[in-house]
Amino acid sequence: MDFTDEKIKATILYHLRRKKLIGGVHTHFDTLKKGFPSHLGKDINKIAKQLIKDRFIITKPAFYGLQVSLNKDRIKEIDEFIIKVLGIDI
Repeated sequence: MDFTDEKIKATILYHLRRKKLIGGVHTHFDTLKKGFPSHLGKDINKIAKQLIKDRFIITKPAFYGLQVSLNKDRIKEIDEFIIKVLGIDI
């Protein structure tokens, strides 16, 4: 499978959306890499940090590591982005 930056962003967002990790429900930052080839690890981290910077993903620091979830205020934009890039209806 060919992974572009846009496709990786959409896949990360889709993974979180499918698991209903929105608002107060969080998962560990490292789980964002699951499902991708291991050689893309650094790219995934870079893209995930960009999604945090763009406020698509919100963070919650915890003593056991960084937790992330989707920004509930931008769900409509996230859904539109996933549909545009991946063609998956939510």
